[in-house]
Amino acid sequence: MKDNNIKKGSKGFYAALGISAVMIGSACFFAYDQGEKLKEKPANDIISVPEAAVDHKSTGIPKITTAAITTALPVYTTYPVTTSAAVTTTVPRVTIPAAEIIISDPPVQDVKTESSKKNEATPVDNIRLENVKLPLASTENVLAPFSGNELVKNETTGSWQTHNGTDFASEVGADVFAISSGEVTEIKTDPLWGVTVTVDHHNGYISKYCGLGTELSVQPGDTISGGTVIGVVGQTADIESAVSPHLHIELRHNGKFIDPASVFPE
Repeated sequence: MKDNNIKKGSKGFYAALGISAVMIGSACFFAYDQGEKLKEKPANDIISVPEAAVDHKSTGIPKITTAAITTALPVYTTYPVTTSAAVTTTVPRVTIPAAEIIISDPPVQDVKTESSKKNEATPVDNIRLENVKLPLASTENVLAPFSGNELVKNETTGSWQTHNGTDFASEVGADVFAISSGEVTEIKTDPLWGVTVTVDHHNGYISKYCGLGTELSVQPGDTISGGTVIGVVGQTADIESAVSPHLHIELRHNGKFIDPASVFPE
C-alpha cells in the first residue's frame, strides 16, 4: 500500500512541474512577441499628451508636462582673498625749490615789564634832580671817575673791576652834604666800604656816601634837604685804603648805576 501511494505522489509532482514549465515558456514568448511588435510600430502612432490649457484665472502659467531640462553651467574656481596683508600707498614726494619758500617771522613786539623798565639804562642827559648840591665844598679833584661797564684796576686789591661811583679827593674831617632832598634809609659799617649812608631821593634816585668817619649828623628815617650835612670824610673804606683821603659817592637811577658827576651843577 505504501509503494502505491508513493508512486501516485511522484506522478502528481512531475505533472505540476511540467505545467509550471509550460506557463513560464508561454510568458517569455508573449513578452518577446510584444517587444517585436513595438519595434515594428511607426513613430507617429505614439500617443502624445497635449499640453494643458492655460488657466488665466489663476496664474497664467501652463503646467509642466515634460521633464525638466537641466543645463550644466561651467564651474569656476573661487580663490579666497587675503586681507591680512597691509596695503601701502606710496605718495610721490614733491620738492619745492628753495627760492619759492618764503618764511615770514611774526613782528616782534617790544613788551617790557615794570622790572625791566626800571633796569633800563637812562640817558645821562635826561637825568634831573631838583636843587642839586655838591657833596663836598669842592669836587674839582677827581681821583677815580665812574667807569660804567668798563673794567678798571683797583689800586688796593690789584683786581680788575667796575668802579660804580666817583672818588673826589678831600681832607679827612671835611663835611659831606646830601646832594638833594630825600630820606635817610640806611646807615651801616660795610666790610669793604666802611661807614656808609644811603639817601632815597624818590623818583628812582638813590645816593650812597662811602668811607665816612664814625661821627654822623643823621639817623635812619630822617627827612633831609639838599645841602644837609650828613657826616665827614673818613678813611674807613678798606677796599680803597691805598688811595689818598677821598669821598666815594654812588648814584643809582631806577636801580642802574650812573655817573654822579653828570647831575652836579656846573
